Amino acid sequence: MPVFVPLETMSVYKEVYGNAPELISSAPGRVEVIGNHVDYNGGLVIGAAINRRVRLELGTNTSGLLRLISGLDARPVELPLRKTLLPLKGQERWANYLLGVIKKLQELGLCLESGINLAVSSELPSGAGLSSSAALEMATAVAFNEWAQLGLDTKTLVQVARWAENEFVGVPCGILDQGVVGFGQANHLVAIDCRKEDFHAIPLPPDTCFWIFNSGKKHSLVDSFYADRFGECQEALSLLRGAMPGSSHLALVTPSQLEEFQDRLPKTLARRARHVVEEQGRVESFMQALENGEGWDVTGPLLSASHASSRDLFENSIEELDYLVESLIACPGVYGARLTGGGFGGAVLAVTSPSFAEPEGRAISHSYQKRFGHAPQVIRLSPDEGARTDPI
Repeated sequence: MPVFVPLETMSVYKEVYGNAPELISSAPGRVEVIGNHVDYNGGLVIGAAINRRVRLELGTNTSGLLRLISGLDARPVELPLRKTLLPLKGQERWANYLLGVIKKLQELGLCLESGINLAVSSELPSGAGLSSSAALEMATAVAFNEWAQLGLDTKTLVQVARWAENEFVGVPCGILDQGVVGFGQANHLVAIDCRKEDFHAIPLPPDTCFWIFNSGKKHSLVDSFYADRFGECQEALSLLRGAMPGSSHLALVTPSQLEEFQDRLPKTLARRARHVVEEQGRVESFMQALENGEGWDVTGPLLSASHASSRDLFENSIEELDYLVESLIACPGVYGARLTGGGFGGAVLAVTSPSFAEPEGRAISHSYQKRFGHAPQVIRLSPDEGARTDPI
């Protein structure tokens, strides 16, 4: 994935290729607010695009090569455009997030006859659960859609980016990450019906503060237990279908149905199914509360309950994340906290009132460092706009 390069610094493209880019795009990272592992199970999820972004600079060359660079210190990846794009391995794997998008766009009319230069810079920490991969995919999709005047709408670009992650990179994720990155709005959450692929924005309650506590334990969704959990959910659904013909998605199973038929499931699969079904209920309660004008004092505890379910039933948390959540929810001014993203490492999201500030964050960071030997990265975030083209 891209190395960190502050976006306000000099152009990586100009430094590497010697001239100015012809087009610049950027896309935000995202926080999953609630709905853990519900997206690929056909449920409702809620996230927010954040004010940390990935930037992609694009220009042409006459060599017939596709050239990609990630940061000033990375060795460029060079591929002939006339050959079929295939996934790369080893240290060049980071380029697969771009290559998968380009390959899918070629199927939708993108024609690359001359050479292409690409340069990536990022404000997002890799492996922190902020979806740097989806940000890179969506920045690529937006850039080539504009550069080639393909005329594809945001929903199509989101679907292209998800295809790249699922089929080219090999992560069986749902559409949460790409959807939030594509449809983000400042001061809004993004709600997604993943079964219908329907996206809409929800205004944030006033005085909302988002904090990320990055555990420093990186997760790699390709190499982690993510695919195992995906498979367990699919197996649970398959077994429940025997009792409930026509059940299309695990998130659509009701609590009463699961209670009635959970004896058909091995204990591990029953825990996974219970998490998904109950998490769907928490998302629905969360959305209903916001629609009724309720604030974070009502919705915040749902976040903490979500984490407890991820810890105990879905088992995708780790000790470091649990410690951060417990420390945060015990702190005045914190409405709720939970792991965000796939889990197995990464970061915790805390939703707080403005009274929670740097001193409180430093105190938690200090106690974490005493416990685990290193300090977490602490970032205050706000919801931002989705993927876009930017001025050169």
